[in-house]
Amino acid sequence: MTDGVEEYEAVVVGCGPGGAAAAATLARNGVETLVLERGVDAGSKNVSGGLIYAEESAPYTIDGLFPDFREEATERPVTENVIHNIAGDKVKSFDIGDLHHHDTAWADAVLRRKMDSWLAQQVHERTRETGGGLLTEVHVTGLLRERGEIVGVTTEELDPIRADLVVAADGVNSELARDAGLMDWEEPEEWFQGVKAVVDMEPEVINDRFDVAPDDGAAHLFSGDLFDGVRGGGFLYTNESSLSIGTVFHLDSIAEERAEPHELLDSLLTHPLMAQWLGDEYDEREYSAKLVPDSKKAAHPSPHEDRLVLVGDAAGQMQAQGPIIKGMNHAVTAGALAGEAFADARARGDTSQAGELYEKKLHDEGVMDKLRPTGYKVFGRLGEVGPVDDLSNAIAESAVGRFGVRAAAGLLERAYSSPRLVSMIPDTKLPYVTLPTVIAEELGEPVTDENTVSPPDLGDRIGGLTYDVGDPHIELLDKSFEASGTAVTACPVSAEDFGGGCYRDETVQTNGSQERLVSLDTQPCVECGTCAIVADTEWEHPAGGKGVEFNQG
Repeated sequence: MTDGVEEYEAVVVGCGPGGAAAAATLARNGVETLVLERGVDAGSKNVSGGLIYAEESAPYTIDGLFPDFREEATERPVTENVIHNIAGDKVKSFDIGDLHHHDTAWADAVLRRKMDSWLAQQVHERTRETGGGLLTEVHVTGLLRERGEIVGVTTEELDPIRADLVVAADGVNSELARDAGLMDWEEPEEWFQGVKAVVDMEPEVINDRFDVAPDDGAAHLFSGDLFDGVRGGGFLYTNESSLSIGTVFHLDSIAEERAEPHELLDSLLTHPLMAQWLGDEYDEREYSAKLVPDSKKAAHPSPHEDRLVLVGDAAGQMQAQGPIIKGMNHAVTAGALAGEAFADARARGDTSQAGELYEKKLHDEGVMDKLRPTGYKVFGRLGEVGPVDDLSNAIAESAVGRFGVRAAAGLLERAYSSPRLVSMIPDTKLPYVTLPTVIAEELGEPVTDENTVSPPDLGDRIGGLTYDVGDPHIELLDKSFEASGTAVTACPVSAEDFGGGCYRDETVQTNGSQERLVSLDTQPCVECGTCAIVADTEWEHPAGGKGVEFNQG
């Protein structure tokens, strides 16, 4: 301790897979490392759709860093991958196993509370050996600066902490990345919003309904017209004794369509196709939501400043390209490369080089090529130009386009499994809505099963979550509906006809005239950060240990 400032060689903020990988790599190299976690337990603040990959080409994998990982921290290996194109009750399904097995050593379904808490135990043991450790319930509020240079972090609960390396692994809503000016929340098109339900199901029932062995699992993706034209799709992953079912949509599309996320999820849950898997009983364990960066637009090509490096979602390192959704594996690779870069710089006698070495390693190891593929830069962006997009949709829906779909029926499945083609997919309605709908209409068969699922209403979903309410962590700066009204529908725990969520709108009388205003109640907040982008707010995380606590994640 010096002048009320504690000092470590490295401080890692966040103990998800990226932070855990960074801390483990630093500790392995004898670096004194302190890990700070905002939740009451690692994973209590984290949500994921649910698949973690180990890529054959990656320099680091999670099981390479933590050898017992798959046995102790995951749910089921995913051995089957299918995408379903939907138009009304007609469905055309394609096996896309080749796409997901490409460059894949293994892929497992996970639940973040279980996975991250196990990782945290390993991290605490390893970092203690080098003079550090893991502290939970600590909210890192910003960067510590001396003479304008980043030299550490400030927290809500502890004295400032100085370090030679600061690893921001604090997720998609990273306060450190924003404090450094490396990331912002200005553009809705740079983000996806994911909403998920974890559904109870006995292991033997999963095995039977999905026709998998006890040590196997399945991943199903959904696209087409069941989401009312919002750009994105749905997913279903088999866990050991539950299902992870959710939707992921472009945030700008949710905002433009005034879509309500919980209703989009219910559209998937109640579709006839789901009856074969959900049966007659539906027991929802947990409802959750998060933002997801679109790496094609948001991944920072130079994610460092002074002593600060960004890893995982904090750096926009989430690969979402059509049926490919990979984030946690890239966070692991980035975290380990950040730790390796600091160890290399320290060995050279100049730790100030760590950020530049980290950036070089991300490019040399091919990570940035996966996150920002050349195919998208050349072709995908072109498809997003307004006139090109309009023409493409018109052709797909025309008689000529429908004839082409019928003629190319045998090639479509191969196209869906092509990594090169998938990397070129534009972020438009064509690949998410128009083309899947046409495929189902022209090639699909009607699903005649009756779906009897009745999902919980939004109030019950919110009531089922665990909260420790602290001081308000969001300030609504502009209450006018024009500035902040989108939050009423885009927030996953708000809705136009629901008065108990985060955001509500009302019409008030002012000097004989009417004004439509938005009000805020942060108590049911799931801390996804959606409103920080679509409304005029000042957004920060709650204090350490406060706010929502996910038991599944």
